[in-house]
Amino acid sequence: MQIDLSKPADVEMHLWECIEANKVGMLSLGGGYLPHAQPMTAFPERTRRQLWFFSRSDTDLARQAQGGRAALFTFQHKDLHASLSGELTLQHDPIRIERYWNAIVSAWHPGGRSDPALTMLCFEAEDAQVWLSEARPVRFAWEIAKANATRQQPDVGARVHLDFH
Repeated sequence: MQIDLSKPADVEMHLWECIEANKVGMLSLGGGYLPHAQPMTAFPERTRRQLWFFSRSDTDLARQAQGGRAALFTFQHKDLHASLSGELTLQHDPIRIERYWNAIVSAWHPGGRSDPALTMLCFEAEDAQVWLSEARPVRFAWEIAKANATRQQPDVGARVHLDFH
């Protein structure tokens, strides 16, 4: 897919398409509240620029997000690498629990949809850094060889900053 990197709207559309297609990324809290990012499945709501995650209210992540915390969601899919920053909050939302419930979620939450500890985390995206590489393997190899011969960095893609405000 050819993306016009000079058009932030095109890059943003591609970012959300990739998240919708793959869903899994690493979620972390800012400020050192938890020492490591955690793999999480995102349920994106593109028009709201939100990511929703299933959790249990008794996890460290959910407890820390209760009052709202700065967070990062990092994501990789084929030609795209992204880091989204925003705010993570704990929101028990029965409508979204019903909407996003599936066999995979059920496997992680054997108590089912009615489990009183089941809850949702909402990530409100504020901005993102997106790296796109449109270099296929042959072009990538050529760019690496050329860079080593000329002592210039290879041209394999671009970085785009997206501001969601």
